[in-house]
Amino acid sequence: MRLSRSGNLKIRFVLNSTFKTTTEDVSTREELVQKYSAVAAAVIVAITVYFALFWGYDAFRVLASPNYGFDDVWRSQYIFSIGSYFSLGPIGLIKLAAFFATVKLAVACICAIHVADRVRCMGNGQANSEILEAGLILVVLISIAAVGPAAWSNSVALIREHAFQLFCAALATALCMLERSHSSSDKAPQAS
Repeated sequence: MRLSRSGNLKIRFVLNSTFKTTTEDVSTREELVQKYSAVAAAVIVAITVYFALFWGYDAFRVLASPNYGFDDVWRSQYIFSIGSYFSLGPIGLIKLAAFFATVKLAVACICAIHVADRVRCMGNGQANSEILEAGLILVVLISIAAVGPAAWSNSVALIREHAFQLFCAALATALCMLERSHSSSDKAPQAS
């Protein structure tokens, strides 16, 4: 079979138009991913600011209180429940309350440092979210430990508060993992 010169031109035109639509599709995907990354970063920052402020305040309230936060009986139900599970006395309960307050303060500091790292890396780089993920895992563990006693005491407000914190921590952790996997997939083609 013999192809004419005009047939070759038609094939080149089809190939060129196919290549243009493919590259336009890739650039549209890249724009969508960049918008998603910006939204994900904004959600992560909002959640970390929430934990930095509220958990920091709660930790300072407990640590500055002469009775380590036991004046708010509803919020300290999980301390009493965990203490009764381990048969802790009054001194043990105070130490347990101080421990949880210190962990909350550490999580608040981790979140504040991550927000500062995000602001620092806003224009030129990617913030390191591995430490934030560890802090958010602590949030998940404390929220799970606190939601059980809140459910047993039938306190809907406390269940809602701890479930909201659990959801926020899980969402931020998932977004950090997706962001990290996206940044590692971007670096992989450049390295080869």
